[in-house]
Amino acid sequence: MANITVKPVNSLQGILTAPASKSYTQRMLIATALSKGSGKIINPLLSEDTQATFRAITALGAQVHQDKNHWTVQGTDKLKATNEAIDVGESGATLRFMIPIAALAIGQTSFLLSSSLSRRPIEPLLSSLKMLNVEAYPKQIEKQQTIVVEGKGLAGGKTSIRGDVSSQFVSGLMFACPMAKADTEIQITTPLESKDYVKMTQEVLAQHHIEVQISEDYRDIHVLGSQSFRQVDCKVPGDFSSAAFLLAAAAITNSNVKINNLNYQTKQGDKAILDVLKQMGVNMEINEQWVGVKGEGVLLKAVDIDVKDIPDLVPICAVLACYAEGESKIFNAQRLRFKESDRLVTVYKELTKMGALISMDDSSLTIKGPCKLHGTTIDPCNDHRIAMSCSVAALRANGETIVKNAECIRKSYPSFYTDLSSIGAEIVGGKLVR
Repeated sequence: MANITVKPVNSLQGILTAPASKSYTQRMLIATALSKGSGKIINPLLSEDTQATFRAITALGAQVHQDKNHWTVQGTDKLKATNEAIDVGESGATLRFMIPIAALAIGQTSFLLSSSLSRRPIEPLLSSLKMLNVEAYPKQIEKQQTIVVEGKGLAGGKTSIRGDVSSQFVSGLMFACPMAKADTEIQITTPLESKDYVKMTQEVLAQHHIEVQISEDYRDIHVLGSQSFRQVDCKVPGDFSSAAFLLAAAAITNSNVKINNLNYQTKQGDKAILDVLKQMGVNMEINEQWVGVKGEGVLLKAVDIDVKDIPDLVPICAVLACYAEGESKIFNAQRLRFKESDRLVTVYKELTKMGALISMDDSSLTIKGPCKLHGTTIDPCNDHRIAMSCSVAALRANGETIVKNAECIRKSYPSFYTDLSSIGAEIVGGKLVR
């Protein structure tokens, strides 16, 4: 376990390149794996979660050669079941995408669940697949929890699924159902949350010549059957989810920081961080491929944020609210209880330890700022977004902050501490920053 110490700073200065998008990398890996022939993924993210997707697609028959700046994928339209259980690590997206895809591979495929994945919802997806005559079920194997899929191909048909638990369930069905024998109708029984991730999946599918029709209200999805994925080269855009931590760090320290490789035209819902920062009074310059924050020494303004479609931004928005004048409310955050940790509780506990005036109910956080934060020892509960958010909060706190188990950032942004150090943050300890 690696602990790091974050010391307070007066300001940050410099130019960074946003890491590649984890969400796009995972989707592009799957789409190229389902396409016959060879394709390249340019500028992919190498992280624990994308490596989990890599393991899953290669276990089912794809081949991937990883070079520094691109991966070459030899895909297949004839997936093969594997005798060995597939380790998807802590990646909920990999598990939820690959369970429907495993139904296409003739034979039995099983997925190993980590302790945190075992606590996260999966039953809605299994029930939806059952309506399509797919047998998928949890099974305990030698004290290890697994999900077993009895692959026999997909016939198509009608199914339904909730839209307020995880949009990843919907994306998983969208990846698999184009290869069903007949059309598939997917009814979303509750309003779809995080719909931008479904838009992202639809975009990647379209790049591979797969047609998926989605109603305007996102309640009905029609997937044509007997489609064939076509191989193309894909370039992964920069990640707004990860860049949000750097932008927030610049905002609370009144710094001048420019972040390259951020394209506002992508389907990423977490580009909403730019709107949040604007509402809080941060002076920014937004270009086609970069975002700049220009510190002016002004106190941030309190805001109310509906996070129904942007749950991953909650931890860093809570940090921003600690440094804003007035009462901020972050609401519609109930899905955070089913992330790597109970993220709503973890944000509340760890920021309270730092001195935040924060209250919590079942679905929201209320923060009264500005808060006089102080250094402490942070336990991120193996949650990468908690570790990064509290590290950002520590940049303006009084005294030093220790972040335990800081290597959990490898899940999504392995170079976070290195990047933060390169623009002036003082971070000590751990191999993560060497």
